[in-house]
Amino acid sequence: MKIRFWLLAAGMSALLPGLASGDTLLGSYVARISANDHQASDGYPLDTAARMVRQDRANWHKFGSGDIEDEHDPWFGSAQARVRFEVMLNKSSAMTDATRRAIVRGEPVVEVQVYRQSVRVRIIGD
Repeated sequence: MKIRFWLLAAGMSALLPGLASGDTLLGSYVARISANDHQASDGYPLDTAARMVRQDRANWHKFGSGDIEDEHDPWFGSAQARVRFEVMLNKSSAMTDATRRAIVRGEPVVEVQVYRQSVRVRIIGD
């Protein structure tokens, strides 16, 4: 009985990372991190996945451009919010190394889960 309880608790922790860490899920959005997101607004190439995901939101909110898969988010409309977003994206818990590589090397579709104190990014398509 105790083993079953611990297995259930471990499974719930894996399924609900926000609740397990005490962080509250605010919502999520989907976006393609395309070639347009691989360069800064002034044209220089970006070198990290965090900067590319942040640029995707700048392209969406500031410049009104996006990819067909891009969804609106209510959190990253201001430049200041996107600075905080990049800080959260640079934390090791935000993305796996495989996700970071996929973003830097390609143009994947990602889901971004936004928590009160953190974010999580995962690949959901090519």
